[in-house]
Amino acid sequence: MTRSYEEWKAAAAALRLDGRAVIDGARVDAASGETISKTNPATGEVISQLAACGEEDVDAAVAAARRSYDAGVWSRAGAGFRRERLLALAELIQRRADEFALLDTLDMGKPVRESSTIDAPGSAALYRFYGEAIEKLEDRIPVTPPGATALVTRAPLGVVGVIVPWNYPLEIATWKVAPAIAAGNSLVLKPPVEASHSALLLAELALEAGIPAGVLNVVPGRGSTAGRAIALHHDVDMLAFTGSTEVAKQLQQYAGQSNMKRLALEAGGKSSNLVFADCDDLELAAQKAAFGAFYNQGEICSATSRIFVERAVYAEFVELLAAASQSYRPGDPLDPETGAGSLVSEAHADSVWATIESARRDGTIVTGGERPEIGGSRAFIEPTIVTDVADDHEVHTREIFGPVAVVTPFDTEDEAIAKANETEYGLAAALWTGSFARAHRVSERLVAGTVSVNTVDALSFTTPFGGFKQSGFGRDLSIHALENYTDYKTTWMQWG
Repeated sequence: MTRSYEEWKAAAAALRLDGRAVIDGARVDAASGETISKTNPATGEVISQLAACGEEDVDAAVAAARRSYDAGVWSRAGAGFRRERLLALAELIQRRADEFALLDTLDMGKPVRESSTIDAPGSAALYRFYGEAIEKLEDRIPVTPPGATALVTRAPLGVVGVIVPWNYPLEIATWKVAPAIAAGNSLVLKPPVEASHSALLLAELALEAGIPAGVLNVVPGRGSTAGRAIALHHDVDMLAFTGSTEVAKQLQQYAGQSNMKRLALEAGGKSSNLVFADCDDLELAAQKAAFGAFYNQGEICSATSRIFVERAVYAEFVELLAAASQSYRPGDPLDPETGAGSLVSEAHADSVWATIESARRDGTIVTGGERPEIGGSRAFIEPTIVTDVADDHEVHTREIFGPVAVVTPFDTEDEAIAKANETEYGLAAALWTGSFARAHRVSERLVAGTVSVNTVDALSFTTPFGGFKQSGFGRDLSIHALENYTDYKTTWMQWG
């Protein structure tokens, strides 16, 4: 049932948030007793006290994960057992989808319309996907000399640390947690300080679904304390991360300084969107370009915010894009009619605003470039389109993580490809063309983990997601994600 604005506000007011950690199946305060005041960025109101977990709490969570893994209550329980528990968890998430939606919306400001209809149901569906998948995997018996038989299996790695960002709190946690526990690992999850509550509820529901205590532990806290402790821990066998390239590089160092733990790092992005004059529907391209740049307030690692348009249609496209951007004007995130919510904090909005001001000085603001105050908060920014800036301007080169798009003309296919690839990132790209040959030719040359043709930011449970260059390595989603959390094990049996 679709809720009204008043119903969402009433549900939010009635919600009671619990910021305590979940370790070995129990809700616990941080060992230090320290908490972090968590505010709603759309109002500035304090909504909970979050446990500020540190090294002692991480030690306890890792120990619980190790005990559960070594006991075999999950790791050796069999795919059928794990399947049933993951399907039960999916059902529980679906039943409480509105609660999960409110938690993420109150934590980081995204529209509840999106968190309730996309993020929470999508997370439930992904647990179903991996629950069903694990019973359909096959081991291999390779050719061996006479008198011998070898069995090649995928074995879980053990204790997996997971560190996730705040832009999709439940959904990206699910991208890591679902395949990692489906494969038989035990986990220690550090959610973002900005948005921890959905991960904490997830851990509670995992217990209710029959997943044994200690298999999924959640330790909220700062990256500099809890995150660092996980990354340096000698009893964490693997670390999965989504976040900035800067932090990903630090985690690589921590892995080397500790136990050479394995890593799967989905890092930064600055994705391009190429619009050729032979595009079949320029208005659709502009509408999708607005979605690619401004959806989720532009707080998307794969946002296609660098838009390159063939000169013959450049002026018309910019006009169409400006019109399409109006669908993403910000408002109260609890209003189902709002086009966009608040940014995650006023501090983050300050950073985005500084880039807009720089672009205003050095180029042209076509539309947007405003920072309205809504509900007493300054964490809102209008979708902003920038033109006439140099290729080395920060609006081209820096991952802004806000509703800012830069549009630049090009004259030739080679020029467009060169501009698209002129970045340290390689997460995603898009292109618009009516030529099948050009679609293949250009997509092959774009350095990106996903190239979307005649759409933007395409993804599915069945296709791997991740990047090249400084966008990291390893893949989320699809069966391939299980490769992050398992490795080949050969059992050789000699008979003669």
